[in-house]
Amino acid sequence: MAKLKEIFISADAQETRVAITEDKRLEEFYVERSGTPQLVGSVYKGKVTSVLPGIGAAFVDIGLAKNGFLYVSDIVSPPPEDEAILEGESARHEPRHHHHSRITELVKSGQEILVQVVKEPFSTKGARLTTHVSLPGRYLVLMGYDSRLGVSKRIEDPTERGRLRELLQKLRVSQDTGLIVRTAGTGKGEKEFVRDVRYLSQVWQRIRRAERGTKAPACVYQEHDLAPRMIRDSFTEDVHRIVVDERAEHQRLTRFLRILMPGVRVRLDCYQGQEPLFEHEGLDEQIEDLFEKRVELPSGGWVLIEPTEAMVAIDVNTGRFAGRRNLEETAFQVDKEAAVEIARQLRLRDVGGIVAIDFIDVERQEHRREIIRVLEQALERDRAKTNLVSFSEICVAELTRQRMRRSFQTVSDQTCPYCAGRGSVKSVTTMAIQAIRQVKKSLKGTRQKTLELFVHPQVALRLLQEDRPSLSALEAQHQARILVMSDPSFHLEQVKVQLSA
Repeated sequence: MAKLKEIFISADAQETRVAITEDKRLEEFYVERSGTPQLVGSVYKGKVTSVLPGIGAAFVDIGLAKNGFLYVSDIVSPPPEDEAILEGESARHEPRHHHHSRITELVKSGQEILVQVVKEPFSTKGARLTTHVSLPGRYLVLMGYDSRLGVSKRIEDPTERGRLRELLQKLRVSQDTGLIVRTAGTGKGEKEFVRDVRYLSQVWQRIRRAERGTKAPACVYQEHDLAPRMIRDSFTEDVHRIVVDERAEHQRLTRFLRILMPGVRVRLDCYQGQEPLFEHEGLDEQIEDLFEKRVELPSGGWVLIEPTEAMVAIDVNTGRFAGRRNLEETAFQVDKEAAVEIARQLRLRDVGGIVAIDFIDVERQEHRREIIRVLEQALERDRAKTNLVSFSEICVAELTRQRMRRSFQTVSDQTCPYCAGRGSVKSVTTMAIQAIRQVKKSLKGTRQKTLELFVHPQVALRLLQEDRPSLSALEAQHQARILVMSDPSFHLEQVKVQLSA
């Protein structure tokens, strides 16, 4: 039986959240703060600041705080067909070895160059760049300066791959641009592809014009923000509906869909209920669980997720589960449940880099093979590239997961001021947003004219300065006074609302 798949979009003045659910269970979650530029997928006219032959890379000024870096492999060799630079079709972007090209032969210091961001700046590293510009549409990806025609390797049926390749031959834009069929293009025909080609060609021509008329460093193409990007990359025919909780955002996405998918029927609802959308759908509670290290399993076992500086360590425990005949069967049952849940948690938390999973030891080889099979099958649902590297004799799995952006937790958290960096709590910005949401909830359906909002001093400062317009708008809407009360005794994550006449 097909699962009920839905996409929920909550747009506030401070941030946009997107949740993808199956049968009301959270499967993917993304958050993007307002005012934060979308880097991955954006195209820049940059200027080479230095060339380093020793590591086969160049540093490029694209106008950000840190210079981006460009490997020789990202100049001389385009990625394989299924490695287009977009969510849902992306794969590894690791340096490849090339014996016939040196970085000094390809770029020079002071040279202006067109590049695209493939990874956000992370920690002390600048953005990862490539000269192979990829522009994603609904069904196709246009490859600038690359004449190849290809089909995503996620489309496995050889007959369908052959049909799509023949179709691409008819649609070739020019000899210096190529096309790749995305997974969503399976079963689609010339009519749908022509629309994509027309749209992507216009975008590419705008980029070329901007490149010629702009002095480096400058952004010549800004990737879509979160909501339209997720619709473009996540909407499939099995999505029952898309729900948006803000009217202006609903109108914007309606226009976007008309451009992206003209003639395609998409159920795009504007939520107008009294409760906040995510609370109404039971999503807030599921999102809160993502801040917890411990994840409960249906059997009673549990998984402990511990991020470290170099990797993410995951431990599987039987917990209170003892429902099988012996320890081997008990461990096998818990390990299978954990494999599915761990793959889900990696998607939800957008974990990147090296992941080590300490499964409960099982002795039988058929049990180990089944755990590997279940884990690999669960990882196939991930739109980021994953690679199961090993599964040892002591049932420790090592895998890598592609990191393109900051994870959900690094966006939402800051270093904990109470434990000198040994843990983390929600950031001031996150708590200010949650405080405003609590104010909205408290003011609905009440006739009280004064609301006192007690918060930690840092949260109060944020509310009274940067978020003052949002509070003023709520005061006007509900004809009420909102008094922000700073309480030094409050924990950073503590919020208290008090209504009075």
